[in-house]
Amino acid sequence: MSELVGAAIFGQSGGPTSVINASAAGVIQEALKQPCITKVYGAAHGIKGILDEVFYDMSQEDPKELDLLRTTPSSALGSVRYKLKSADEDETDYKRLVEVFKKYNIKYFFYNGGNDSMDTCNKVSKYMQKVGYECRVMGVPKTIDNDLFGTDHCPGYASAAKYIATSTMEVYHDARVYDTGMITVLEIMGRNAGWLTASAALAAYKGNGPDLIYLPEIPFSMEQFLEDTNKVYKETGKVIVAVSEGCKDAKGTYVAEMGANLAKDSFGHAQLGGTASILANIVKEKIAKKVRGIEFSLLQRAAAHVASLTDVNEAYLAGQMAVKYAVEGKTDYMVAFEREAGPVYKCNIKLLNLTDVANTEKTIPREWINKEGNGLNKEFIDYALPLIQGESCPPLEDGLPRFAKLKKVLATK
Repeated sequence: MSELVGAAIFGQSGGPTSVINASAAGVIQEALKQPCITKVYGAAHGIKGILDEVFYDMSQEDPKELDLLRTTPSSALGSVRYKLKSADEDETDYKRLVEVFKKYNIKYFFYNGGNDSMDTCNKVSKYMQKVGYECRVMGVPKTIDNDLFGTDHCPGYASAAKYIATSTMEVYHDARVYDTGMITVLEIMGRNAGWLTASAALAAYKGNGPDLIYLPEIPFSMEQFLEDTNKVYKETGKVIVAVSEGCKDAKGTYVAEMGANLAKDSFGHAQLGGTASILANIVKEKIAKKVRGIEFSLLQRAAAHVASLTDVNEAYLAGQMAVKYAVEGKTDYMVAFEREAGPVYKCNIKLLNLTDVANTEKTIPREWINKEGNGLNKEFIDYALPLIQGESCPPLEDGLPRFAKLKKVLATK
């Protein structure tokens, strides 16, 4: 395919992670090296920033600050949850995108995010093809939920998993300080896929983890939960339960809905939270006096201080390779990871069609969950343990993290 000369724009979308900026660094730094890419823009708040024509000239940034993106959590350019309607339903946003792309001669579009972000990426790519505007579109995977189709794992997941396993081990020791009975319920993120909650099993693998783990892949039974918890409590007097915020019963009712009417985000997803509190109150009424509900909440996706070096390096590589593939002529793909078989962990880069990835969720295989549905098998440990290896920590100033400070110089035309 012939060389395509023009500007590139990069956007971040969906929930932040501790390594999403590592992917940003990969895209931006690689794009700045490419002779055929004349300008590199960073969109403010993802696709919304492009529609509003608010984006930054990344060539104006200090290279040292771009390096610091690798260990800076959250979305440095700002994220968004904005759902593009189908072009068949409403072309307004798409026509605006073409208008902006033409104005700034944007020929490369890189979008970093999870399921909904890949849906956006796919819609933009297909529309550009439909109207005959040549623009190479590449998706860069990111989600702590680890639920993107076709890839062994997603950047962001391993670091969140490492934080969850580490924090669970710390809570385990704290919960055993006193010689009185204690039940602790840990609420971990995850709507329909239990990858994050399952990572608490890594703590159990080290002997300092939960006794019971409940995932959204298995319909939640309040009766069985109470029976399981009571059994462990009678045997040991100490119980730690890890539960996904997305656990729901056989009728599809979230545990979180048992306490309140849940608000919805712009994609129509219920805004979950409060599962640990609800279960802790029920356990306190039915089983024990001393019960603690702990919601890890945003901490699990922002913990750059305990990030996996493997995760950071792979997140950077995903962004870097998206640019290299696009310059080579690839378009309409998402960068993905494929694990090699064997005792030593190694993952290779592959490409997936955006159409196949968009809005398809990957859940934990049933055979990785124990027969009782309240724990994980060794297959999960073998899968997850290699992903959390290596230590990555931001450089420190005065004992505190030194994160990237971008100038965010607005692009003009």
